[in-house]
Amino acid sequence: MFVSAKTIARLFAAAGVLAIASHALADTKKERDTPAKPALVASYGDWSVYQSASGKARICYALATPKERAPADVKRDPAYAFISERPAERVRNEVVFVMGFDVGGAEAEKPAKDTKDTKDKKKPDAKDKDKKAKPEAAGSTAIVGDASFDLLPKGSNLWVKNAAQESQLIDEMRKGAQLKIKAAAKKGAASLDTYSLSGFSQAIDRALKDCPGS
Repeated sequence: MFVSAKTIARLFAAAGVLAIASHALADTKKERDTPAKPALVASYGDWSVYQSASGKARICYALATPKERAPADVKRDPAYAFISERPAERVRNEVVFVMGFDVGGAEAEKPAKDTKDTKDKKKPDAKDKDKKAKPEAAGSTAIVGDASFDLLPKGSNLWVKNAAQESQLIDEMRKGAQLKIKAAAKKGAASLDTYSLSGFSQAIDRALKDCPGS
């Protein structure tokens, strides 16, 4: 699997790894230079390892695209699983899923809890009843085998909700055969992306080797 340097730079920007000016990302039709020029260093199964330099700091990351996307007939931008190693920032195994559409979620939709005494509550009108009738938006989840991890939506990206669980997710991915990403969309149907984990262990080991901690 080969991904162009231009696409990789945009992935870094989408994930918040590189501080690229917003106007540089606004027009995708124009060729623009970015602070880093990612290079493919190795491929293992369905995963690839890239390196990028930002100043004197080296950034390494493992990258894959989903084997299947459901629903198949929905138009959206490409999706990627993106694990980065940034030793200069002391960041290890940071997991980001680039979804290619605006992601919704239960957290953003869930109403605040009413702490007022029930005596002070007004009788619900028709609009209130309609709001209560609407089901709460589903959350987003990463699933490997029997293990699942809640994901936090930020724009069109998903992050592991509990950052302390990133290493656990990496461990499950090392042992597993498939990674499934269930994502709630702000508009339209929910998405299910299926990634092969063939070559993942070798890819993440190479990324860690090329970008060792200080």
